[in-house]
Amino acid sequence: MTSDDRRMVSPRQIADAWERELPGVPTSSIRVLTPLRRVAKRLTDDRRRTLDRLGVDPATLDLLSTLRRAGEPWRLTTRELAAQTLVTAGAISQRVARAERDGLVARTTSDASRRAVAVTLTDAGHRLVERVVGELLTHEETLVAGLEAADRNALADLLDRLDESLG
Repeated sequence: MTSDDRRMVSPRQIADAWERELPGVPTSSIRVLTPLRRVAKRLTDDRRRTLDRLGVDPATLDLLSTLRRAGEPWRLTTRELAAQTLVTAGAISQRVARAERDGLVARTTSDASRRAVAVTLTDAGHRLVERVVGELLTHEETLVAGLEAADRNALADLLDRLDESLG
């Protein structure tokens, strides 16, 4: 197989082929979703490699980042964490247990009834999340450096609109 045989088929070529093979079937989504899937896969793979290098798993980073973004005192209830991270209460419980075992968070009761559980970043968790997020965002900035600032903003706006339209 030559390098020409391995060349990636463009979304336009895919859409044109389906228009030829199945006339009347809508194909405009191919030119939007195929590049999004390709970019998403590349970015997901890159993030996994980067987080491996930085010594943190994505679930732990998600938990610590959510707490850090909450502002001082870097504390949220497990219910708030589940809502903000879009994972189940069970998944939050597992993430918190792992992070607590590693000394990155501490659990306390958060209300007068003592039923709600609050999760707070420890000093170690605070240091880890700041180091990892700083390095990760610096690295990810290089991934979008090929786009002018105006193009980044336009793309971000379009992706926000697409995300909102999907519900």
